[in-house]
Amino acid sequence: MPRYTDASRERVRDAVDFAELVGARTELRQAGPRRMTGLCPFHEERTPSFGIDPVEKLYHCFGCGAGGDLFTFAMETEGLDFGGALEVLATRAGVELEREAEDPRDAERRGLRERLLALLERTAAYYVRVLWESAEASGARAYLAERGLQEAALREYRVGFSPRGWDRVLAASRRAGFGEGELQAAGLTARARDGQRTFDRFRGRIMFPLADERGRVLGFGARALDPDDQPKYLNTSESELFHKGSLVYGADLARAAAAKAGRVVLVEGYTDVIALRQAGIPEAVCSMGTALTERQLDALRRLAPTVLLCQDPDTAGQEAVGKALELMARTGRLESRVVRLPAGRDPADVVLADGADAMRALLDGAVPVARFEVERGLERADLESPEGRDRALRAVAPAIARLGGGVLASELVRLVAGRLRLSEEETREALRTAPRHAPAGPATAPRRAATSADRREESERLFLARCLAVPVAGREALAEMDLDAIFSTDLIRRAAHYLAEHSEHPGQSLPKGADDLARLVAELVIRAGELSASPAALALERLALEKDRLDRAIAASRASGAPSHELAVERQRVLDEIRHRLV
Repeated sequence: MPRYTDASRERVRDAVDFAELVGARTELRQAGPRRMTGLCPFHEERTPSFGIDPVEKLYHCFGCGAGGDLFTFAMETEGLDFGGALEVLATRAGVELEREAEDPRDAERRGLRERLLALLERTAAYYVRVLWESAEASGARAYLAERGLQEAALREYRVGFSPRGWDRVLAASRRAGFGEGELQAAGLTARARDGQRTFDRFRGRIMFPLADERGRVLGFGARALDPDDQPKYLNTSESELFHKGSLVYGADLARAAAAKAGRVVLVEGYTDVIALRQAGIPEAVCSMGTALTERQLDALRRLAPTVLLCQDPDTAGQEAVGKALELMARTGRLESRVVRLPAGRDPADVVLADGADAMRALLDGAVPVARFEVERGLERADLESPEGRDRALRAVAPAIARLGGGVLASELVRLVAGRLRLSEEETREALRTAPRHAPAGPATAPRRAATSADRREESERLFLARCLAVPVAGREALAEMDLDAIFSTDLIRRAAHYLAEHSEHPGQSLPKGADDLARLVAELVIRAGELSASPAALALERLALEKDRLDRAIAASRASGAPSHELAVERQRVLDEIRHRLV
């Protein structure tokens, strides 16, 4: 990624309308002269805990802790690195970026990457032409039509066909000036075992371009038409450019719809994604037939706060759902619900046989994870034997216990009671005493009790927010204080030093790469918008911090056997001042 000048970065910051940028992801309302609030686009919530400062162009969510500046927002919501976010925002704002002088090796790597991307884009367009214009692609067109897929939707996803000849892409790319090494690096060609001949890697297959969230083709998924042509699906090999475990198919086209809907539909296959978009459900993506990875979960989270797991109802599909839920439970990154498809049908089958409304009804009827786990536990058990019913109880008990009561828990108890032919009272007691398997779903960790260190850190953050709410008095206070002695953690000390120099416009000079500092500064700016501009409150909070510092110093002196009389006298003076101000 090229390095751009700081001046370019600041021109982009000035040009972007931050309220408009965030408003495309969540509805905002004015909550003050320098504050707007809305539902957080990074996690599911019903009461707004998310706020932005449209002037400083900072955001913070008090629910999930997400926060940063406009570049962070673009990175998190659109799956970009910093350079990519800068480029995207610059394009939208009509700002021309200026590059810094590059190291020759970096320039060479960037140049190679850009050539490979251009080669892949060219090849994807070629495959599209072959699909719609070549006689040898008639079987592919017939197969796609049988799946109910129309040309307009297929063109939108740039679906194509690779000709059966051994060197069609190789020869055409050479004529366009691309070398053999570039073709291999892009995953488009392979060498024969004897090393003497190079040939096209993909031949006689339906081609699905695999793009990143910016729509740039990084590789291909290729489906065979001939049953004897194995494997059925052949992907671009892993390379410096292509990492299948980082991508979800269709993310570039689903992004806007998923943000608006607040959900993303995760299916298994390429044609399922296309069929759902064609049916008016454009927030669909797929994991390309493999188990979800943490990087793919991150990609899903950037699309929407909730994922509907819409996997095939066969054993493999339901196992995939179970593994996905386990991964989500470990990472805690996404809200999820499970779609129960009719037996023997995938989403494309449902759309083709029953229509778009039927598919939408299935999605709207997605069940909570706990219900899915209970139903799956009951389906797997032999309910005709006492031992099988005991195993069912052990399997479903954790899911019901995690709910901690409520309407859903009562419904699931009734479901289990009916399937096991027990009364509800018997079922509740059996579930309570059943030995439990390890839970597959999201466990609720016990809440950690707040410690004195937590309370001290909260006081320090509140003081810094107050410094921003009362900027003149805040600058003076920070200039007079021993910041390294007063503040208790490295991050808060860094924030204090930063605000001492940048309190007037704290969002405009954040150092690149300091994400933790950017999140904290964003939080402080948003909190400041909720505080009254009270110099008296600022002075009182400063005295409270000074008292905490003296308490720590006295404790340290006593522990080491050093005299602490002068510290105690100073502490008493501070206490008297606090009492005087409280009168």
